Amino acid sequence: MTAELTYWDSDCFLAWFQEEAGKVDACRGPIERAEAGDVFILSSTLTVAEVLWMRGAPRLPEDKASLVRAFFRRPYIRLRNVTRHVAEAAQDLVWNHGIKPKDAIHVATALDAKAVALETFDEKLIKKSGSVGGGNLIIRQPQPPKQGKLL
Repeated sequence: MTAELTYWDSDCFLAWFQEEAGKVDACRGPIERAEAGDVFILSSTLTVAEVLWMRGAPRLPEDKASLVRAFFRRPYIRLRNVTRHVAEAAQDLVWNHGIKPKDAIHVATALDAKAVALETFDEKLIKKSGSVGGGNLIIRQPQPPKQGKLL
């Protein structure tokens, strides 16, 4: 079995690090699946810096630096560089789909990596699901853990 490639934008990582109510539980599902070897969580190297202070959110304090750096080094986290190809694809997403530039980098990176889904809490971006990359990219919120069986 091959692990699924799921892309996380910065919002998902920040929700996990900040233990944001209403979001952290949804993030637990992909992380549990990644720890089980079913999923690789992809992101852009842009995320490593962006996650520290997103617009409208509190800045991640420096005392979490070792936590953040260690998390991005977990074996199921895959980071991809912002290449010229990705940056130019992001430009097209801005021009043709009205996606904000940083979000466009995330979408372009997910498409370049052939991720099956991009997970985010950004409702405007979720509305673009199925309309970018030839309609092959699902944009959704992180999928919560699967329910256990009742005994």
